[in-house]
Amino acid sequence: MVRKAIIPAAGYGTRTLPITKVLPKEMLPICGRPALDFIVEEAINSGIEQILIVVSRSKNMILDYYDRSVELETYLEEKNKTHLLKKISPPNVHFQYVRQTYARGLGEAILLGKHFVGNEPFAVMLPDEIILSNEKEPLRQLIDMFTEVKGNIVGVKKMDPSQLKNYGVIQPELFKNTQYKIKDIVEKPQESPPSDLAVIGRYIFNPTIFSYLENVKPGVGGEIQLTDAIKAMAKEYTSFGLEVEGKCFDIAKMSEYVDLINYIWNSKEG
Repeated sequence: MVRKAIIPAAGYGTRTLPITKVLPKEMLPICGRPALDFIVEEAINSGIEQILIVVSRSKNMILDYYDRSVELETYLEEKNKTHLLKKISPPNVHFQYVRQTYARGLGEAILLGKHFVGNEPFAVMLPDEIILSNEKEPLRQLIDMFTEVKGNIVGVKKMDPSQLKNYGVIQPELFKNTQYKIKDIVEKPQESPPSDLAVIGRYIFNPTIFSYLENVKPGVGGEIQLTDAIKAMAKEYTSFGLEVEGKCFDIAKMSEYVDLINYIWNSKEG
């Protein structure tokens, strides 16, 4: 049973500057809600009970958003606007936070959740990637597969070859249907990608991932890359890729951020 999720949210948001100088990328507005709220909602709908958000010192807005605002609640009650209370009530999930002092990569952010995770399998959800599905929540798709195979699972999506240089890409071996065994994984291949299956920011890991993260050699800027840990782990433990059903939006790309807003708005009107 997967009950815990880590959401890394400590990055500088350089792809969305200059707005992210003052507004965390995770709090970019999407039809009246912050982007992060879509990730949290997906987690809750997938059965997650505890969420650890990895933040930096400039991300206190995230903590404030998921905390109670007693003053605002009192104001709404006094003005007989109690119908708005539901909109500002914190979601029914237990939040924890940890601060990543320096942005030393996704791998380090996940390592900060080692004590939070304990000996349980857990999810990792990247807030850059919002995935909307008309069927089952994207994370729920991975959890259901984990229930069957008990191995580490990476969410993947077929991408246009021109886009693969921006993603981690797996070398797959067909397991069944839209499930694959991962033979290798390459981070942002500039040429000759091993497949058209790109990693899209949803993962299920067993706690064994931490030993690999602890032994990853830091790369440029001292960053610890999750891809390097997955590559090493896949050589010793069977790891899987699952094609996720749903429409993916990378909100750090302005064109996809706008597409997401239009998609949600048009869906509401329809």
